This record gives sequence, C-alpha cells and structure tokens, in this order.
Amino acid sequence: MRVSLIDPHALQSLRKQVSGPVLTADDAAYDAARRVWNGRFDRRPGAIVRCRDAADVRAAVGFARSRDLPAAVRSGGHDFAGNSICDDGVVIDLSLMNSVAVDPASRTLRVQAGARWGAVDRKTQAFGLATTGGTVSTVGVAGFTLGGGSGYLVRKHGLALDNLLAADVVTAGGEQLRASERENPDLFWALRGGGGNFGIVTALDLRLHELRPQVLAGQVIHRFDAAGDVLRFYRAFMADAPEAVQCYPFLIRIPPVSVFPEAIQGQVAIDLVVCHAGDVAEGERILAPLRGLGKPVLDTVAPLPYVAQQQAFDAGTAPGTRWYSKAHYLRELSDSAIETILAHAENLPGAFTMVYLDAQGGAVGRIAADATAFPHRHAPLAIHIFPGWTEPADDASVVAWARSFHQAMSPDATGGVYVNMLGGDEPDGPRSAYGSNYGRLVELKKKYDPTNFFRMNHNVAPSA
Repeated sequence: MRVSLIDPHALQSLRKQVSGPVLTADDAAYDAARRVWNGRFDRRPGAIVRCRDAADVRAAVGFARSRDLPAAVRSGGHDFAGNSICDDGVVIDLSLMNSVAVDPASRTLRVQAGARWGAVDRKTQAFGLATTGGTVSTVGVAGFTLGGGSGYLVRKHGLALDNLLAADVVTAGGEQLRASERENPDLFWALRGGGGNFGIVTALDLRLHELRPQVLAGQVIHRFDAAGDVLRFYRAFMADAPEAVQCYPFLIRIPPVSVFPEAIQGQVAIDLVVCHAGDVAEGERILAPLRGLGKPVLDTVAPLPYVAQQQAFDAGTAPGTRWYSKAHYLRELSDSAIETILAHAENLPGAFTMVYLDAQGGAVGRIAADATAFPHRHAPLAIHIFPGWTEPADDASVVAWARSFHQAMSPDATGGVYVNMLGGDEPDGPRSAYGSNYGRLVELKKKYDPTNFFRMNHNVAPSA
C-alpha cells in the first residue's frame, strides 16, 4: 500500500478551507472518486479535492503549490494521456461544479467547468439552441473547449473554442481572473486552444446558435470490402458538402448487438456517421447521394432529436475500457492515404477500437491561424486512431499497432495534431499541437505560470 506523502494535519487544515469533500485513501468514497474514464490509468492521489466553487479551487491550488505537490485537474475526465489523475499529489476535481444556465434572449450559455455535454445539450435544446459540442455526451465541456472542440456543428459554427466568449480562471498564484476579448485578452487568446496550461477555468460563457430539435442523422454501414470506394466517395462528397453537413467515416468492428445484421457482427466495416444540422427536407436531398452509394448493410439515417445523435457513441466509449490515441492532420485524403488506412484497419485489434476521419473546412477555416492558440485552421481533415480494449495483457500489441499505423500515415500528414487527441507519449506533442503559435504560448506561460505548476497536461513549459 502506498503511504500518503501529505501530512494529515495539513489535510485537516485544507478541509476547513473548502466547502467540498477532501478524500483520501481512508475514505469509503476514495476508490470511486479516483477512477477515470480511461482504464489504463490506475493511480492513487494523496488527496482528491471535490470543489464546489472557485474559492475551493483557489484553496486547493494554494495547498498543492505551497507543498510542491503535483496537481491534476479533472472536469469530465475523458483523457487519453492520464493527465486528470496523479499518484501521491492532489486531484482538483471540478465535477461538482456543473451548473448550466441558458440565456435564450442573448443566445449565450454560462456553464461551470465540471458540466458535461449531455447536460448542456438538454438545456440548450429546450430553447432550440446549441453550440459545437462533443459527440460523446459524457465528455466534459471545459477540457473539450479549451483544447479546440470539434463536433457535428463545427463546419457550420466553428470549433467550441471559437464560440467561447469569456472564462473565469484561477491562476497558479491563486488569483481569480476574467478572460475575454476585453479583459486579459492575452490569456483569452491562450485559453482558446492552450488547454489547461495557464490556469484552471472554473466557468465558461459560450455563444449559442439556432438549431431545431430534430436533425437528419444516423449511420450508413458498408462491408469492409467496399471501404475503398466509400472513402473515395466521401472525399468527393465532403469537398462540396454544405457546412450544415458533417460526416465521419468510421472503421469499426461491428458489435454483437441486435440492431446490426447478424451476418456482419464481429466483422470490420466502414460506418458513415452523418448529421445534417438544418432543414430535414433539405437534408434528405443533400444526403441522398451518400445514402444511395453501393449496397449498404444498414442505413439508419432519419429525423431524430439532436440530443439523441449526441449520445450515439456513449455505449461504445464506456468508462473503464483501456484507451490509447494517435492522430494526424492530413493535407488531403489521397489514394495512397486510403490504401494505408485500409491496410492497417483490416484487422482492428481490441473490441472497441475505432479509426475515423474528421472533416474541417467551413467556419473553422474562416479564422486566421494566429487568431487563437489553435493553429490548424486550414487542414482539410484529421485522422484519429483510437484503440479500445479490455485486457492489460494486450497493451503492448495494441499500442504497437496504433504507433505503426500512425507512422505509416506520416507521408500524408501536415506535421500537426489536435491537442485533445494526443496520447501523451509524443516527445514533441505540444510543439506539433501548437505549431507556429508555440513561441507565443511559451511567453504567456512565463507570465501566468512561471514555475510550471500546471504541468499535468500537454505541457507548454515556461522556457523555449
């Protein structure tokens, strides 16, 4: 058993400073509180501070910093790299800070950092509004937004960070700041893509957009032997698709679930996950060529609630599964890239493994690469290699497969990567994530966190 490095008397003092519970290994709730979405990480922090407000966050930061303890910050906890949990140090857990308030008159949203997209979608759709959110409803709003944030609405309304209007931030020095275009604009620039490097965001103000509760969405699944033709069709279709359309081609292993034809259960297939965020009748016309391609084994595209589409991947991304991630931005979906994808995806390892393409364009590309910390405005699409498996004995082989696949895609890659998709073992991950904006982020790190207190992240260190 690991012995805590934190003095019990100090913990008693911390408990008097915060309104939320402070959990240690002696507490019955500790084991549940230390579990994170990614089953690869089984860590034992010295204390978990379950904050109820920004004052609790400031107290937790001061406690950890004064004792030189590592501090992990957790909001939603959907994390490929294990940054939301640590051994021996302090976890600053924001999950109790989860209020969601919609102002339909101004079409804005005020959300605390512990909220998840499922709660946001329910509240905003009650007013016929939405903003770009995660395609898994259990993903946390804060980490998703601060890293970038791509979803079904990204081509129409931009990244989640493009819809960020302001943020409340606790700095490494325990100061409470407001960041927006008018207040601390340099910090606001850094937060939009720079993740958790510059402070703990405790609340976000987001822009909302009109979205009818019903969208045209669903899946069109083809056998793997048709995948080449499907990807070539996808390339041409998305080149001219209206911005209201988002389509993700997934290579997946069909689960043994009754909704899928028994003949393809357990087999690798290509699944076009599509959403038209606009008039349903117009969507029927626009998506007709996609649905008419070849001989799909399943077509579920139909009018359905946007909140249902936002939850479609929840079952396949269950907590406790072992997850890893490798990703690239691509210059184009070339014929050679398609062949590489098919060669590596033919035998997907792990029951939950997915490989998918994420198209950009539209509103994403209308913003300059240096307008926010997120620089990848003009890459047409990204590839995410996303293995999921259950047995620790398979760790080495599954990770090796993902790395080999990733390396094979390098000739078609831009050299950049979406920071939220980093696996944590990339030696130049932050430089690849921030590209030409990296130097400016280093300077702002020196200003807002010169000792690199916030380092359990895809770290921008306060030195070149």
